[in-house]
Amino acid sequence: MADERPVLELRGITKQFPGVLANDNVDFDLRRGEVHALLGENGAGKSTLMNILYGLYQPDEGQILVKGEPVRFHSPKDAINRGIGMVHQHFMLIPVMTVAENIVLANEPTRAGLLLDTNAADRRVRELSRSFNFAIDPEARVEEITVGQQQRVEILKALYRHADILILDEPTAVLTPQESNELFEILRTLTREGMSVIFITHKLNEVLEIADRITVVRRGKRIDTVDRQGATEEGLARMMVGREVLLRVEKPVSDPGDPVLTVDDLHVFDDRGLEAVRGVSIEVRGGEIVGIAGVDGNGQTELIDAITGLRKAASGRVAIGGRNVTGATPSRILDSGLGHIPEDRQRRGLVLEFSLAENVALHDYDKAPGSRWGWLFPRQLIRRARELLTQFDVRGGGPQTRASALSGGNQQKVVLAREIGREPSVLIAAQPTRGLDVGAIEFVHRRLVEARANGKGVLLVSLELDEIISLSDRTLVLYEGEIVAQHGPDVTEDQLGIEMTGAGSKEAAA
Repeated sequence: MADERPVLELRGITKQFPGVLANDNVDFDLRRGEVHALLGENGAGKSTLMNILYGLYQPDEGQILVKGEPVRFHSPKDAINRGIGMVHQHFMLIPVMTVAENIVLANEPTRAGLLLDTNAADRRVRELSRSFNFAIDPEARVEEITVGQQQRVEILKALYRHADILILDEPTAVLTPQESNELFEILRTLTREGMSVIFITHKLNEVLEIADRITVVRRGKRIDTVDRQGATEEGLARMMVGREVLLRVEKPVSDPGDPVLTVDDLHVFDDRGLEAVRGVSIEVRGGEIVGIAGVDGNGQTELIDAITGLRKAASGRVAIGGRNVTGATPSRILDSGLGHIPEDRQRRGLVLEFSLAENVALHDYDKAPGSRWGWLFPRQLIRRARELLTQFDVRGGGPQTRASALSGGNQQKVVLAREIGREPSVLIAAQPTRGLDVGAIEFVHRRLVEARANGKGVLLVSLELDEIISLSDRTLVLYEGEIVAQHGPDVTEDQLGIEMTGAGSKEAAA
């Protein structure tokens, strides 16, 4: 049970950027031995608040107290020296170095004050791992260990520097359910030893499982702090968004039609020349959603790239609506009836310096009514963009606003507006809700279900198992580039999680 006395207090923190009040008089406190979750929509001010705590930003107003003493951090080093460690969503590790080398980096044990003492480094890391029951080899290279183990390395880095306050930013974003459960056990061990944890996440079920208290921020303000006992997903979502949110995907039983996408015995190599996709066969029919579950890095990106024409397949066949498009250009494949919501909206979904109207017209700019006889008609492009931006509830700008000016959630809505608005026969949705808050997730899910209801076929690729299960009519499990299992809509997260690690028996997908 957490000590009632705060080890950390943020009082009246205010931070303003040009045109944006990111934090507005925010209070937050952390007790010894507790997990305190921080919830909020994209742009609510969570990251700004933690960056202030970690010394990356300076507050305009307010005060930070550590163990009752006022402090001011000018850099992360200042925060580390006061016992605060942060594990970022994207790990800060050097892949070619060993676990021990990463952990002691910039704080290395030396011999005679000059030479790195690798034996001492290994010994200290082993002692630390043993004391907190971390199963990890100090001599293993980071590039050769799992994502879950890499996260443990990040936590060990903080513990090695004597942190007793730990900030975790979206810590389960790339973990399987089993790895998430292992992380929660680690956190329980750490809090029993007296550590305090700030847990930033958008997954409400995880908050209710691991947190002792939950603070919700919305539009820069603290809305409330509640105990886990008595809190519900619906109530937390309402505080986050300011309205009722439908957390469960409602969809009628599917009535699939003819195949709209057929992938037959596809083999694809990655950038290193290694086989990333090994004989994958998939069929998606109109009026159904087919989900692909898998741990990140098991061939999902290469599979999507090959289907969309962004990467040449070594062998196999891809057909859209019965038409062979194997080896065709991305433009021709899109013209054949494919819509593509890419996994990285900023690098592949949008041209950030283009206006929203230009982004909406990226593929169909040369088609009527926006173009005729080789001439572009900007007014028609703007009119079409305005219709779609209204239909897809894009906020923060109009047709002539630059895409870079929008929040991540609204950028994703622009991509959906363009791809679904083209009326494709099959839609590939890769990580469609990555980094989105609960309100934007609800919107994206509703649009995918509407596409299914309108007879479109949807191939959903997601690292979020609850998203896969709630949306998919059929689920395929991808492991090391192969489809190892196929399930109907009644599959469980635990079953998928086991198969995603290769522990399940292989079943050829029909």
